[in-house]
Amino acid sequence: MENKEKNKREEYVIKIGPLLKAVVDEQRRMIKEATYNICKSSDAILFGAIGDPKYDNDPSAKIRPEQGLLKLRKELGLFANIRPVKAYETLLSKSPLKRKIIEGTDIIIYRELTGGIYFGKKKLSDDGNTASDLCEYSRYEIERITHLAFKAAQSRQHKVTLVDKANVLESSRLWRKVVAEIAAQYSDVELNFLFVDNAAMQLILNPKQFDVILTENMFGDIISDEASVIGGSIGLLASASIGDKYAMFEPIHGSYSQAKGKGIANPIASILSAAMLLDHFKLNDEAELIRDAVEKSLKLHVTTPDLNTKYDNISTSKVGDFIEDVINNPNDSNLNFTNIHLGQSTII
Repeated sequence: MENKEKNKREEYVIKIGPLLKAVVDEQRRMIKEATYNICKSSDAILFGAIGDPKYDNDPSAKIRPEQGLLKLRKELGLFANIRPVKAYETLLSKSPLKRKIIEGTDIIIYRELTGGIYFGKKKLSDDGNTASDLCEYSRYEIERITHLAFKAAQSRQHKVTLVDKANVLESSRLWRKVVAEIAAQYSDVELNFLFVDNAAMQLILNPKQFDVILTENMFGDIISDEASVIGGSIGLLASASIGDKYAMFEPIHGSYSQAKGKGIANPIASILSAAMLLDHFKLNDEAELIRDAVEKSLKLHVTTPDLNTKYDNISTSKVGDFIEDVINNPNDSNLNFTNIHLGQSTII
């Protein structure tokens, strides 16, 4: 009798199990579709950081947060990632690089975002011992971001540097060919070429030589993170991801799981991403208010611990409150900000 009942229960489990799995899979799919639909019905997206060490440290994980982000970029056609890198005068001492090397640095990186090795065909052998990732680019993908980079250079220092690996990679040789052709249409912009390994070195030796850096997906990911040391903290770097129809704005620093609940995560990159969002809608005065408020917070050491060793009681929320106060009261020039460091938000 007991065996009969046991077999019956197992039969139910066998029948119900696939149904539950199908429901869960459908629910996940619907949640994803709902998210994409919200994004597609928005004028712009302000995106937070994702990721977790439990995925980073598990090579066998089949589902990762980054997969959702990559799919979102692809779904929305966000092909151009724009990352400003600036050496703030008040933070020059925070950088591991010498002041004389980084002072005056003002770079903008144009990274192709929906092609290349991150989106190429991935293959793992049956025995799990051989893997490959395809890096593929079309002329069209290169052309559209190249035009954006050259147009940006026309309103800056009239200089574009293409970062590639054309001495080894066929995809990089295509980049050089297409970019050189397009450069002929922008006679007022100087075009230079650097292999990515040399570019990584030059960013540290002499970052002021760069104006607009143009590069493919993976190289741009690496180069922009390296450039974060110029400003003293990766918590300062904002970005815009632009497509023909949609736009998304996000800090480049990724998640910071170790800071969860501690109030020590730097909010400035997210705040500056919001400024880039306003720029996108030609709300330049409003964007400048945000940037001016950020500059004041840095000048007066109203910053989180990654940038501030002088005061240890300034939390993430205090930095945000302070910047909000300055935005709302931009003409208040009172420089007595003692209360901030006593744990209160005040106007300066």
